Amino acid sequence: MKNKRHETILELIEKNNIETQEELVERLCEAGFNVTQATVSRDIRTLHLYKKNMGDGKSKYQVDKKNDYTLDSKYKRVLSDGFVSIDMAQNILVIKTVSGMAMAVAAAVDSMKFPEVVGTIAGDDTIMMAIRTVEDTKALMEKIKELVAA
Repeated sequence: MKNKRHETILELIEKNNIETQEELVERLCEAGFNVTQATVSRDIRTLHLYKKNMGDGKSKYQVDKKNDYTLDSKYKRVLSDGFVSIDMAQNILVIKTVSGMAMAVAAAVDSMKFPEVVGTIAGDDTIMMAIRTVEDTKALMEKIKELVAA
C-alpha cells in the first residue's frame, strides 16, 4: 500500500502544481488513499521531495533530482544482484540478468520511474525496454551502468 501511495504521490506532483501538504492529502484522498498530514509529511521525506519556488510567489513540490531514480535502495539492490549486462539496439535497451531474475529486475527498474521508458518486457533472463529516443537510450544505459557500479 505504501509503495502504491508513493507512486501516486509522484504522479500527482508531476501532473499538478501541489503547494501544500494539505493539498496533497486532499488529492490522495480523492485517489482512494485515507491518509493524514503526518503520513504525507513522512512520505515527503522518504521520497526526497522539496518545494520549488515558481517565481510568481507560488511554490510546488518536486522530486530532488539527485534522488529521482533511487527511491529505495532495495530497487538498486535487486538491479545490482540480478544484472549481468546491458546493450542497446536503436531505442531498445536489452538487459541480461541472472537466470530467473528478469521479472524482478524489470519490476525494480519500472519502480524507479525513468521518464525515458515507454515500456518493459521481461522473460527469464532478458529484459527489453522500449525507450523514447536513441539519445534517451544512451543516457539511460549510462544511468543503469552507474547504478549497478555503485
